[in-house]
Amino acid sequence: MVSTIVAATKWPTWQQAWIAGVVCLVLYAAVRRLRPSRFTEVALPTLHELVVLTGLYGLWRTAKQLPLTQSDGAFERARRIVEFQEAVGLPTELSLQEFVARYDWLGWLSAAYYIGMHVPGVFAFLIWMFWRHRDRYARWRNVLALTTAGCLFIRFWHVAPPRFLTDLGYQDLSEVYDMSVYGPVGTGVSGQFVAMPSIHVAWAAVIGFGIVASSPSRWKWLFAAHLPITILVVSATGHHWWLDGIVGIGLVGISLAIDEGVRRLWRSQRAAVDSEFGGDGAEEVVVRSEGAELGELGDHVVG
Repeated sequence: MVSTIVAATKWPTWQQAWIAGVVCLVLYAAVRRLRPSRFTEVALPTLHELVVLTGLYGLWRTAKQLPLTQSDGAFERARRIVEFQEAVGLPTELSLQEFVARYDWLGWLSAAYYIGMHVPGVFAFLIWMFWRHRDRYARWRNVLALTTAGCLFIRFWHVAPPRFLTDLGYQDLSEVYDMSVYGPVGTGVSGQFVAMPSIHVAWAAVIGFGIVASSPSRWKWLFAAHLPITILVVSATGHHWWLDGIVGIGLVGISLAIDEGVRRLWRSQRAAVDSEFGGDGAEEVVVRSEGAELGELGDHVVG
């Protein structure tokens, strides 16, 4: 019964996301016209982020509607990935899947984790960052957006996931446990020949790295375990190759570098402008808090 509920869960469509974004934008414009108060101090940044996030979610869901059925070269690329992974000594995803499939409870948990933790995990992370670590929120929101954009670009280089290579012994564990979100080719929530890179792993990396970098709690390592668990789950269920996850994590690193580079450029330009117009402005750049600076720059980059 639980598996049926999980599999039946419907995430907002791209149309619903765009409608929600417009509604939030209208509310944001209306609240800005109000007299400053404690309410506007809370409502304005919250509505601003809802506009940004619903827009990003809408773009993501819209992009995932792009070619669902094209498989040109997907199987050939998948077999080349298998050959490359064997050449560099990586263990096969099949050995992991066979181990998981031997234990019914482990196979069920893997399929449930794959379908149930992907989007909710991102939402929970962003909400936590926004309310508990506002000074670092903008950086990780930017990294998530840049990483997702990179994933959506590379996905046009079609690669078949392991579950389609049945001749090698792979199966779709999500289908086995009745939790598949795909259905027949050409249907479902996403293209089925876009294994490279793994957005599941990329988003899990943003969550894991963001938690470790932001939280001083010892419990952060427990929640950061979402990344290695996701890497194992996406391979065990037959949805991704190891290389898909490696590329996804690499995109997170590139996104962090881009974000830091833009921030440094922004700070140097502001310092130059302020120093040109007087010492007070330059002094303000030095003494202003890092949190306020990063938050403002994050809004400039994405918002």
